[in-house]
Amino acid sequence: MTLTELKYIVAVAREKHFGHAAEACFVAQPTLSVAIKKLEDELGVTLFERGGSEISMTPLGAQIVAQAERVLEQTAAIKEIAKQNKDPLVGPFRLGIIYTIAPYLLPPLVKTIIERVPQMPLVLQENFTVKLLELLRQGELDAAIVALPFPDQGLLVQPVYDEPFVVAVPKQHEWATRDSVSTDDLKSETMLLLGNGHCFRDQVLEVCPEMSRFSTSGDGIARTFEGSSLETIRHMVASGIGITVLPQASIPDMQAKDGMLRYIPFTQPGPSRRVVLVWRKSFTRGAAIEAVRQALLSCDLHGVTMLPDEPLTEA
Repeated sequence: MTLTELKYIVAVAREKHFGHAAEACFVAQPTLSVAIKKLEDELGVTLFERGGSEISMTPLGAQIVAQAERVLEQTAAIKEIAKQNKDPLVGPFRLGIIYTIAPYLLPPLVKTIIERVPQMPLVLQENFTVKLLELLRQGELDAAIVALPFPDQGLLVQPVYDEPFVVAVPKQHEWATRDSVSTDDLKSETMLLLGNGHCFRDQVLEVCPEMSRFSTSGDGIARTFEGSSLETIRHMVASGIGITVLPQASIPDMQAKDGMLRYIPFTQPGPSRRVVLVWRKSFTRGAAIEAVRQALLSCDLHGVTMLPDEPLTEA
């Protein structure tokens, strides 16, 4: 049994597809498949049910994968212990960040890190929350920037900022001159949402739960349309397909009148999200975490409320 084999089975459990798991592990699919079959033969068990387009775990396989995740996390902890006598601010810092935050936060964050700790370059990865947390547990990331809530335990959580949501409408929309919009107003509109997997999609559906049934309906034309990114959705709104909800940091100028969109705040108290920095309890580069946190707090993001005094908690 090798750590590589454990990484492979965790990847297959996550991707539910041998080909996608092989791509995530940067190996050829035959290499991954042979390694997993070797592990199954060694253990004398079947880890995955192979059939159809999607792979599923056997009940025993689920237990073994869960243990493999813990082993990989402890392996990462051993590496961190070996580093603890070195300067924590020297060397790359591997930071994950969710898709709906990265385009707006990274420009000021990277600039600040270069200015303050040039000896600690950021190795960045954008992904969905679930994938980032998994990479974090496996030791593939040092920390991640995500939004609450998230489905995980055993991580340290440091709040960074609160970000309100705003409504984006085409400039010709009847709401374009309004000062505010209530969440109830959204019920009568065609909404544009991010696709499945984005936590921001789930947060918008919390604001307007009625959209859930429309977004999964197969009867006639859906009342919601999906986009792959916030920028794609912004263009769809400009074309007049519908309206959407956006995080305020994605909007550089709420009062802009020369574009195709108009931005309207929610009637207070409006919906918002809390953005946090998360890392493993076993991570030993505390000074590096603090350097990243201070850099985050210094970022000039439009409309957000920075939280320098919020206490550290455990998920």
